[in-house]
This record gives sequence, structure tokens and C-alpha cells, in this order.
Amino acid sequence: MKALLIVDVQNDFCTGGALATKGGEEVVPVINKIAAEFDIVVASKDWHPEETMHFEKWPNHCIQNTKGAEFHKDLDTSNIHQIAYKGTGTKDDGYSAFEATNINLTKYLQQNKITEVYVSGLATDYCVLNTALDSVKHNFKTFVITDAIRAVNVKSDDSEKALEKMKSAGCKLISSEVILS
Repeated sequence: MKALLIVDVQNDFCTGGALATKGGEEVVPVINKIAAEFDIVVASKDWHPEETMHFEKWPNHCIQNTKGAEFHKDLDTSNIHQIAYKGTGTKDDGYSAFEATNINLTKYLQQNKITEVYVSGLATDYCVLNTALDSVKHNFKTFVITDAIRAVNVKSDDSEKALEKMKSAGCKLISSEVILS
């Protein structure tokens, strides 16, 4: 059994958003195309309160119940079985979907007999990276879908470094074409 994790495909991480990734919205058609191939689809949301220590490091983004925190308008949410809210406290960053406060994601995946986790979304160098690393830590065979992720790239090579970290931890890098073949 396999699960697709859609990490933070929210307005604030797409073009025009408060913390936009370059081409963030380009992951949406890829994710929409592959979602039906999975037994379970979980989407995470950054879900920050208005006041949080997280905003000492980052511009204010994905504030609870705002347009910026909504999923990108073109993301097909009809395939999503569960939403994992993260970064909900005043002192947590919530970089990993496994840090969700409304669900124990590990238990949820285990209860649904998931053995393979496929990670997509935003941003490669932060939330995708941490979600993929946590997936490996929780003993899931982990794949990162390279054409369904985009990076913040505070430094120009952050995306490359993140991909190397994921590979070193045991993640397999694949394209959506492999999933659809």
C-alpha cells in the first residue's frame, strides 16, 4: 500500500504568495495527474497562528484561516483523505508533515497499512526535506517526486543540498512518469 503526501501546496508558497517558491504552482498539475495512483492521499498545511516565533525567521505566511493558507485553487482536493495541520503553535516551526498537531501521521499511515510514502509539494529545502527525512525515520520506504517539488532556495544550491540529504538518508528520487508507467 502506498501513500502520496502533498506538502504545503498553499497560496503563500506559490507565485504572489508571502513566501513564494519559484514555480510553486507548477507542481499542481503533476500532483493532480498522479494522485489517483495512490491508496491514501494526505495533504499537509502550514497553519500558523498570527503570533509565532516562526515569523522571526520567515515572513508571515500561511496564517490560519487566511487566503494565503488555502490550498492552491487548481489543486484537486477530491483525492485527499486527510489534512495534516502543522506549525500550529506559537513555538513550533512545523517543517514536517509528521509534526501535525491534529493527527498522528505515522499511526494513520500504519493503520492504513502504508509501506511506501511518496513526497511531493513545497518547499524542497524545508518542509519536503523534513517530511521525507521523517518518513524514512518512521520506517517507510520513501520516494521524492522530483517534478512535483519546488524549493525556496534562500541560497542558490539549497535545493541540490536537500536532494542530496534525502538520498543519503535513503529516499529514492523518482519522476511522475515512473509512477504513471
